[in-house]
Amino acid sequence: MIFELEETKKAAPLFAGWQETMIWSCLERVMGKIYADSPEDPVSAMALLGDFCFFAGKPDRRLILYEPVFSRRDFLILTPRDEEWGRLIEECYREQVRKATRYAIKKEPDVFPVDRLRAAVAGLADGYVLRMMDEELFGRCREIPWCRDWVALYRDYDQYRRYGLGAVILKDGEPVSGASSYSGYSGGIEIEIDTREDCRRQGLAYVCGAKLILECLKRGLYPSWDAQNMWSVGLAGKLGYHFDRAYTVYELRDRQAERL
Repeated sequence: MIFELEETKKAAPLFAGWQETMIWSCLERVMGKIYADSPEDPVSAMALLGDFCFFAGKPDRRLILYEPVFSRRDFLILTPRDEEWGRLIEECYREQVRKATRYAIKKEPDVFPVDRLRAAVAGLADGYVLRMMDEELFGRCREIPWCRDWVALYRDYDQYRRYGLGAVILKDGEPVSGASSYSGYSGGIEIEIDTREDCRRQGLAYVCGAKLILECLKRGLYPSWDAQNMWSVGLAGKLGYHFDRAYTVYELRDRQAERL
């Protein structure tokens, strides 16, 4: 039997040492959920937040195939703690998952080139306006598909104001680039950054990232970064981060379509 944990800290030892802020969000019950094989003494657990699912402890196929979670999703990124979990994911889902690589970025609070970041923000080209995410922008971004992930995981603006932060560039009054918190926890945020397709390759993501990092530092928050691809690794490096390691994930797609 699988349980959704109310006392999420009971699963904390299984995730110990895993430098992943989305797991911390789940353990703190800020957002996301923790599922485990026991409500009191779990030996297997998964943390679920947005499109991401993290498996730790003793590999357990009941968690990997847990229907109340996986039957309702058309896309998930499954992240195994170790190779044994990875092999079980492949065994359970076979051709339904695609093995992929993501890139972890080191969490180093004192490495950011503050003067360079300030210069980037000050150098935003004419015709663009840089704003911090407010309630009005929060509502607008929720309605725009390409930038919805900046705010999608927050119940409402009150929760975003407490655990989120974002910087948005507008052109002609419309969002064209932004860096925002995909998720948040008590000590920081996980950055989600994107630029509208027709405005890419103009340095806008760099400006947004610079502004968001500066605002996080001002507030004593850590701006965590995890990269989907080498472009993201490169942008992270330009902003002052350092590459840590590549790691394996599994992309699970179209589970809903499969049941139609």
